[in-house]
Amino acid sequence: MGKKVKKEVEPPPKDVFDPLLIESKTAATVVLMLSSPEEEVLAKACDAIYKFASKGDENKVTLLGLGAVERLYKLISHEDPIVRRNAMMVFGIMASNHDVKKLLRELDVTNALLSHLVPEEDVVIHEFATLCLAQMAVEYTTKVQIFEQGGLEPLIRLLDSPDPDVKKNSVECIYLLVQDFQSRAAVSELNVIPPLLELLKSEYPVIQLLALQTLEVISKDRETRIILGENQGLDCLLKILETNEFNDLHVEALAVLGNCLEDVHAMQLIQQTGGLKKLLSFVGDSTVPDIQKNAAKAIAKAAYDSENRKILNEEEVENCLINLLEIDNDGVKVAASQAISAMCENLSSKRVFGLQGIPQLVELLSSNNEEVKEAAVIALANLTTASPSNSSAVAEAEGIEPLVKTLNAQRDGAVANAAAVLTNMAMQEPLRLSIQSHGAMSALAEPLRSTNSQVQSRAVLLVAALGCDADARAELRNAGGLGPLVELLHSKNKEVRRNACWAVMVCASDELTAVELCRLGALDILEEINLSTGRKNNFSEAALEKLLDNNLSQKYSQMGYLSSSNIITDGFYDYGQIKPGIKLLSLEELSMQELTDRRATIFINAKPQEDVLAVEEKPQNSSYEQTTLSPVSRKSSREKSSLLVSPVEEKQEPPGRRSSFSKSSSREKGSRKGKGKKEEEKMIDVTQVISKVQDEINQENAQWQAPPDFILLDYINDASKTILPLTTTREQVVALAQFVADKMGGAIEKEKLHDFSWELHISEIEYELKSNVVPIGKVKKGTFYHRALLFKVIADRIGIGCSLVRGEYNRAWNEVKLVDDSPQGVTGLLLPPQEYIVDLMFEPGFLMKQGSAEADQYKRI
Repeated sequence: MGKKVKKEVEPPPKDVFDPLLIESKTAATVVLMLSSPEEEVLAKACDAIYKFASKGDENKVTLLGLGAVERLYKLISHEDPIVRRNAMMVFGIMASNHDVKKLLRELDVTNALLSHLVPEEDVVIHEFATLCLAQMAVEYTTKVQIFEQGGLEPLIRLLDSPDPDVKKNSVECIYLLVQDFQSRAAVSELNVIPPLLELLKSEYPVIQLLALQTLEVISKDRETRIILGENQGLDCLLKILETNEFNDLHVEALAVLGNCLEDVHAMQLIQQTGGLKKLLSFVGDSTVPDIQKNAAKAIAKAAYDSENRKILNEEEVENCLINLLEIDNDGVKVAASQAISAMCENLSSKRVFGLQGIPQLVELLSSNNEEVKEAAVIALANLTTASPSNSSAVAEAEGIEPLVKTLNAQRDGAVANAAAVLTNMAMQEPLRLSIQSHGAMSALAEPLRSTNSQVQSRAVLLVAALGCDADARAELRNAGGLGPLVELLHSKNKEVRRNACWAVMVCASDELTAVELCRLGALDILEEINLSTGRKNNFSEAALEKLLDNNLSQKYSQMGYLSSSNIITDGFYDYGQIKPGIKLLSLEELSMQELTDRRATIFINAKPQEDVLAVEEKPQNSSYEQTTLSPVSRKSSREKSSLLVSPVEEKQEPPGRRSSFSKSSSREKGSRKGKGKKEEEKMIDVTQVISKVQDEINQENAQWQAPPDFILLDYINDASKTILPLTTTREQVVALAQFVADKMGGAIEKEKLHDFSWELHISEIEYELKSNVVPIGKVKKGTFYHRALLFKVIADRIGIGCSLVRGEYNRAWNEVKLVDDSPQGVTGLLLPPQEYIVDLMFEPGFLMKQGSAEADQYKRI
């Protein structure tokens, strides 16, 4: 019997730890486990963290604070597929937190994420890697990183993934990337269109929506639109519009289609297949504002091409747009108005809108929505440009009043285009008068002060259009619009400056406005502009000339020359030569100054006596039968004031205030009572008269008038009777020269010119009048410049053409053009007129040919 042998069991190795199940309810402990060398521990720790992070944003922040993100970043590239997958899941869900995303950018994780988008990688890793990339791609810097690291290509490849979550995350990431132009240009070369069109067939609406949104962005590029057409993308989009169950995609489908319609080829293709008609019908039948708005936007985009406009007109798109104006939605009204603006470049469409659409657009001008108002007025501006019939249609739709109100709208675009519409309408005189009657010039005062160059430009154009009427110019003056108009001459914008010059040229058509423009500095600015080759324009020189031609006092003082076409009228005054930049005071301002030793200002006012009396006459008063007040009178103010003011009051009046130039001078016409009245009653009457006179003085102050020069009036009447009947111009010129010389001290011998004491004579007149302002009729001893001025004044009144030229040292002369007799023995020869200088001093009536030695001597003596 053999011996039984006992078998011994070998003990386990000493370095192997028995399996241990660890349970932890502390996040910090689990995060520490992410540093374990064991795959099983790592996988379970990642899984636990995933569940914890999924519960809310606060948990993500907690994990961030515990340093989980840095540990997980190392694990997404772990060699164990389960660890790698679980770590990527946590990464994907954690990336939704802003602070986590910030740390991920600092860690530069995009390259690592993109490396896991290879085909052989687990689909779950694809899902959460793309989710993480999509979460991060909302930031511009991450978009750039993904693009530069070649992320577009693997993302586009994953659009064909069998997993819908991978598709969704990938297309979302691509959508965010193509917001940047570099990515948008690159995706076309990577053949993104076919997989995107395939995604439109997905059973998941969110994937379809993201695909359409991506197509809408990339189809803004022409090359992409061509590829889209080549891949039957247009048919695909139209099918979506035709399918009612896809109504949640209609808005985005229309947006893509709108981009495609910008290409003539695509437009023609859609028209040929009947798709365009279907599209317009679909828009007309729809009641969804967003669809209607996007459709109008699509039409607007397409209509920027002339061939597209022709196609749209053939499909009668105008009716569709006019109907959209009636929709009770501001966004639709704006889009429809913008489409009309684009379509009216087509003349046929413009006529259709003029017949049917203008009343609706005018109605929109009263909208409380400023964007609607702006879109409508832009459409009206385009419709009325070069279209008198449409301009009339706006007036017939009662559009003038709301347009004038729109000149003070809140949006600059509305203001500028309202001015443009009114300018277009103002080309027709009846409409211009109607615009003016609605106070357009007053309304323009504010737009002229705008800082927007488009508003400035359009506003001054409207001023130019309306300013041809005197009433309109007066309205602009009274509204304070001339000041900002002059300021716009300083504009650095070439168009604004040119238009401002044009407006000034038009407004300077009457003396009152021209004088005010000069007072505001327009003359100096225009001279400065004309000296600059860069700032000078077609209207600056014309504006300067017009300004001076209607302010002859300024012209003669500044330029020292008046042409034969510059007719001197009442109110003209010769202040003497002024230096550039010096403001010429008005005659009223000069007359208010105290007497000084400066050169006398000679003024012209040959108003007929009946006109003056008509001004002086006042309605009769029951208490004071003929008590009148006039700003001017032939009697001296001292004589008149003694009738109404007590001796004490007269002594207290400042010297020089009772001259014939006083605005408060009055004429007595026998306001006396019967002799039986007591002295006290007379004083009461006088007090009442004084009160009455003072009230009238206050009224007259606002309309100051220069005193009439009845002596000058007599000169003109005498010249009309004696000189005008002469048969030839030469005889008239000679006779007038002798007439003027006779009134101004007669002929003077050249050797005794220095003994002709005209200065003393003028000083005596100034002292007598207590003023430096002297009527020319008072001058009985006049030198060159007095005689030349009188000659020009009378010549202008009786129809003799002559110019007035200022020389140096009190010299001035007149130039006339006369036709010489034909040479002896030659008949019927028409000779050109010759220019002559008229002698008014030494041999009155002697004519010196311009350029001759005697003429030059006359100017220099």
